[in-house]
Amino acid sequence: MFTLEIPQFGFLKLKHLVFDFNGTLAVDGKPKTGVKEKLNELAKTFEIHVITADTFGKAKKALLDVDVKIHILPPGEKHDELKLKYVEELGPKQVAAIGNGENDALMLAEAALGIAVLMEEGLSKEAFLAADILVKDINDALDLFLNPLRLKATLRR
Repeated sequence: MFTLEIPQFGFLKLKHLVFDFNGTLAVDGKPKTGVKEKLNELAKTFEIHVITADTFGKAKKALLDVDVKIHILPPGEKHDELKLKYVEELGPKQVAAIGNGENDALMLAEAALGIAVLMEEGLSKEAFLAADILVKDINDALDLFLNPLRLKATLRR
Protein backbone atom coordinates (compact mmCIF):
# COMPACT_ATOMS: atom_id res chain seq x y z
CA MET A 1 0.00 0.00 0.00
CA PHE A 2 1.26 3.44 -0.98
CA THR A 3 0.17 6.42 1.12
CA LEU A 4 0.93 10.08 0.63
CA GLU A 5 -0.67 13.22 2.01
CA ILE A 6 -0.62 16.13 -0.42
CA PRO A 7 -1.61 19.58 0.90
CA GLN A 8 -4.98 20.70 -0.48
CA PHE A 9 -5.02 17.78 -2.95
CA GLY A 10 -5.84 15.10 -0.43
CA PHE A 11 -4.61 11.82 0.96
CA LEU A 12 -3.62 9.14 -1.53
CA LYS A 13 -3.94 5.56 -0.35
CA LEU A 14 -3.11 3.52 -3.45
CA LYS A 15 -3.04 -0.23 -3.90
CA HIS A 16 -3.17 -0.53 -7.71
CA LEU A 17 -1.32 0.95 -10.67
CA VAL A 18 -3.27 0.48 -13.91
CA PHE A 19 -1.42 1.01 -17.18
CA ASP A 20 -2.27 1.12 -20.83
CA PHE A 21 0.41 -0.73 -22.82
CA ASN A 22 1.06 0.72 -26.29
CA GLY A 23 1.94 4.39 -26.20
CA THR A 24 2.28 4.26 -22.42
CA LEU A 25 4.61 1.45 -21.32
CA ALA A 26 5.71 0.55 -24.83
CA VAL A 27 6.40 1.98 -28.26
CA ASP A 28 5.40 -0.23 -31.20
CA GLY A 29 4.88 -3.14 -28.80
CA LYS A 30 8.31 -2.88 -27.16
CA PRO A 31 8.63 -1.68 -23.54
CA LYS A 32 10.73 1.45 -23.13
CA THR A 33 14.18 0.97 -21.61
CA GLY A 34 14.02 0.74 -17.82
CA VAL A 35 10.28 0.08 -17.64
CA LYS A 36 10.38 -3.61 -16.74
CA GLU A 37 12.88 -3.08 -13.93
CA LYS A 38 10.88 -0.20 -12.48
CA LEU A 39 7.61 -2.14 -12.70
CA ASN A 40 9.16 -5.02 -10.78
CA GLU A 41 10.39 -2.58 -8.13
CA LEU A 42 6.94 -0.99 -7.87
CA ALA A 43 5.33 -4.44 -7.64
CA LYS A 44 6.78 -4.65 -4.12
CA THR A 45 4.33 -1.90 -3.11
CA PHE A 46 1.50 -2.04 -5.67
CA GLU A 47 -0.52 -4.54 -7.62
CA ILE A 48 0.41 -3.74 -11.22
CA HIS A 49 -2.24 -4.09 -13.94
CA VAL A 50 -1.85 -3.69 -17.70
CA ILE A 51 -5.10 -3.34 -19.61
CA THR A 52 -4.67 -3.19 -23.36
CA ALA A 53 -6.15 -3.78 -26.78
CA ASP A 54 -2.67 -5.15 -27.55
CA THR A 55 -2.53 -3.54 -30.99
CA PHE A 56 0.79 -5.20 -31.85
CA GLY A 57 0.01 -8.54 -30.15
CA LYS A 58 3.17 -8.36 -28.04
CA ALA A 59 2.07 -7.36 -24.53
CA LYS A 60 2.11 -10.78 -22.84
CA LYS A 61 5.46 -11.78 -24.32
CA ALA A 62 7.01 -8.35 -23.68
CA LEU A 63 6.02 -8.44 -20.00
CA LEU A 64 6.67 -12.13 -19.38
CA ASP A 65 9.35 -11.45 -16.76
CA VAL A 66 7.45 -8.64 -15.02
CA ASP A 67 5.20 -9.02 -11.96
CA VAL A 68 2.03 -7.69 -13.61
CA LYS A 69 -1.53 -8.79 -14.31
CA ILE A 70 -2.26 -8.42 -18.02
CA HIS A 71 -5.81 -8.02 -19.27
CA ILE A 72 -6.28 -8.10 -23.06
CA LEU A 73 -9.41 -6.30 -24.23
CA PRO A 74 -11.62 -8.01 -26.80
CA PRO A 75 -11.72 -6.46 -30.29
CA GLY A 76 -14.79 -4.52 -31.30
CA GLU A 77 -15.73 -3.48 -27.77
CA LYS A 78 -15.77 0.05 -26.31
CA HIS A 79 -12.33 -0.05 -24.74
CA ASP A 80 -12.78 3.24 -22.89
CA GLU A 81 -15.78 1.81 -21.04
CA LEU A 82 -14.02 -1.51 -20.34
CA LYS A 83 -11.01 0.29 -18.89
CA LEU A 84 -13.31 2.42 -16.73
CA LYS A 85 -15.14 -0.69 -15.50
CA TYR A 86 -11.82 -2.35 -14.65
CA VAL A 87 -10.79 0.63 -12.49
CA GLU A 88 -14.24 0.74 -10.86
CA GLU A 89 -13.98 -2.94 -9.94
CA LEU A 90 -10.58 -2.36 -8.30
CA GLY A 91 -11.97 0.58 -6.32
CA PRO A 92 -11.00 3.90 -7.94
CA LYS A 93 -9.89 5.52 -4.67
CA GLN A 94 -7.11 2.91 -4.53
CA VAL A 95 -6.00 3.31 -8.16
CA ALA A 96 -3.50 5.41 -10.04
CA ALA A 97 -4.15 5.10 -13.78
CA ILE A 98 -1.54 5.83 -16.43
CA GLY A 99 -2.33 6.17 -20.14
CA ASN A 100 -2.15 8.27 -23.29
CA GLY A 101 -5.05 7.44 -25.58
CA GLU A 102 -8.60 8.59 -25.95
CA ASN A 103 -9.69 5.18 -24.64
CA ASP A 104 -7.77 5.89 -21.41
CA ALA A 105 -9.54 9.15 -20.59
CA LEU A 106 -12.40 7.67 -18.54
CA MET A 107 -10.09 5.60 -16.34
CA LEU A 108 -7.73 8.56 -15.87
CA ALA A 109 -10.63 10.72 -14.70
CA GLU A 110 -12.10 8.06 -12.40
CA ALA A 111 -8.89 6.98 -10.65
CA ALA A 112 -7.69 8.71 -7.50
CA LEU A 113 -4.69 9.80 -9.56
CA GLY A 114 -4.56 9.99 -13.35
CA ILE A 115 -1.27 10.39 -15.18
CA ALA A 116 -1.11 11.15 -18.91
CA VAL A 117 2.04 10.13 -20.78
CA LEU A 118 3.21 11.98 -23.89
CA MET A 119 5.63 9.82 -25.87
CA GLU A 120 6.19 8.85 -29.50
CA GLU A 121 2.57 7.79 -30.08
CA GLY A 122 1.25 11.14 -28.89
CA LEU A 123 -1.39 12.04 -26.33
CA SER A 124 -5.10 12.45 -26.97
CA LYS A 125 -6.77 15.67 -25.95
CA GLU A 126 -9.27 13.70 -23.86
CA ALA A 127 -6.56 11.87 -21.90
CA PHE A 128 -4.71 15.15 -21.33
CA LEU A 129 -7.83 16.86 -19.96
CA ALA A 130 -8.77 13.88 -17.76
CA ALA A 131 -5.37 13.53 -16.07
CA ASP A 132 -4.06 15.12 -12.88
CA ILE A 133 -0.46 15.09 -14.16
CA LEU A 134 1.21 15.09 -17.57
CA VAL A 135 4.67 13.54 -17.98
CA LYS A 136 6.93 13.38 -21.02
CA ASP A 137 7.95 9.73 -20.66
CA ILE A 138 6.77 6.57 -18.91
CA ASN A 139 9.94 6.47 -16.83
CA ASP A 140 9.02 9.89 -15.44
CA ALA A 141 5.60 8.51 -14.44
CA LEU A 142 7.14 5.48 -12.75
CA ASP A 143 9.66 7.67 -10.96
CA LEU A 144 6.81 9.65 -9.38
CA PHE A 145 6.01 6.55 -7.31
CA LEU A 146 9.64 5.68 -6.64
CA ASN A 147 10.27 9.29 -5.48
CA PRO A 148 6.89 10.32 -4.03
CA LEU A 149 7.95 13.82 -3.02
CA ARG A 150 7.78 14.60 -6.74
CA LEU A 151 4.05 13.84 -6.59
CA LYS A 152 3.67 16.11 -3.59
CA ALA A 153 5.58 18.94 -5.29
CA THR A 154 3.48 18.66 -8.45
CA LEU A 155 0.01 18.30 -6.90
CA ARG A 156 0.09 20.56 -3.86
CA ARG A 157 -1.92 23.74 -4.14
